[in-house]
Amino acid sequence: MSIKGKAYIVGAYEHPTRKAPDKSVAQLHAESAKGALEDAGLTLADVDGYFCAGDAPGLGVLNMVDYLGLRVRHVDSTETGGSSYLAHVSHAAQAIAMGKCNVALITLAGRPRSEGSSGTKPRNWGDNVPDLPFEAPFSPLTVNMYAMVAMRHMYEYGTTPEQLAWIKVAASHHAQHNPNAMLRDVVTVEDVLNSPMISDPLRKLDCCVVSDGGGALIVARPEIAARLNRPRIKVLGAGEHVKGQLGGAVDLSWSAARVSGAAAFAEAGVTPADIKYASIYDSFTITVLMQLEDLGFCKKGEGGKFVADGNLISGVGKLPFNTDGGGLCNNHPANRGGITKVIEAVRQLRGEAHPAVQVPDCDLALAQGTGGLLGSRHGSATLILARE
Repeated sequence: MSIKGKAYIVGAYEHPTRKAPDKSVAQLHAESAKGALEDAGLTLADVDGYFCAGDAPGLGVLNMVDYLGLRVRHVDSTETGGSSYLAHVSHAAQAIAMGKCNVALITLAGRPRSEGSSGTKPRNWGDNVPDLPFEAPFSPLTVNMYAMVAMRHMYEYGTTPEQLAWIKVAASHHAQHNPNAMLRDVVTVEDVLNSPMISDPLRKLDCCVVSDGGGALIVARPEIAARLNRPRIKVLGAGEHVKGQLGGAVDLSWSAARVSGAAAFAEAGVTPADIKYASIYDSFTITVLMQLEDLGFCKKGEGGKFVADGNLISGVGKLPFNTDGGGLCNNHPANRGGITKVIEAVRQLRGEAHPAVQVPDCDLALAQGTGGLLGSRHGSATLILARE
């Protein structure tokens, strides 16, 4: 069953907090949910489906449904890291199309900034992770696993640090117009190249920010969307994929976006050339470059040329991206910023982005999420959204 046109995003909210030492994770989820429902013109009583991932406290849906006071008939706790929330939009559309729910609430929240959690320390996945005995002795860190991909891309295709730096430059040009962004200063390629080395070849400004906060989305059936006093943002297509070590046949030259993107474009019946705006997961600059190639915006190996010289800057380049500043400059709540990619895509399609970065006549957008470690196992989810 295709979900094309079967569901609409009717509410979207990004929590303005970037550091929340006085709030619990559950409270951030609740405040985000409240904001999205108010944006849609709905209430908690209208929600009959709830979606969350590993950032939700306790037993996830059990604790959050109880905390929020929801009465739901469908829940989903799919966990694919930062791509989870794009997958949740797809799963919500599927559930709505099958009659399992009418109004779905999706939330994300976290406090990594207050808790001192970042990609420069080993992540604690627990003792029963199957790959742990084989990989833990080598002390893989989040940033190291992405740096390895960047180094391989440079070796294979001649990609340069200067080209990667252009991605940060573009994000900073957009973040200057976002009053909530953590990093609002416009930077140059030289600024990026002169920032401290974190994991060769990735420097400090190649890495995303660490922030508290959260966000929420409301997905509803067409009949409900039609009666709400909000622009109607239709889900046209979606795709998901998980890429692992492939039984030892490790290939760092491509990401799971190659599969999820192809599925989303096929379902939507559009091509990369049709996209007016793209929200691309940006945990690191190399994450953006890899996904742009694998989604088909340029050929494999040509990502460096594609992102250079301001091609991602709204009003300047051919493909405006992450006009809120993205994870590189705005926020990366819970160390997994997937939901913010959908939120900014919704803003662009509604015409509600900041006037300085609003894409003219933006009627077709892509949101792309990656979760996990690009250098080992990761999930990818792609959404194609349209303004009706």
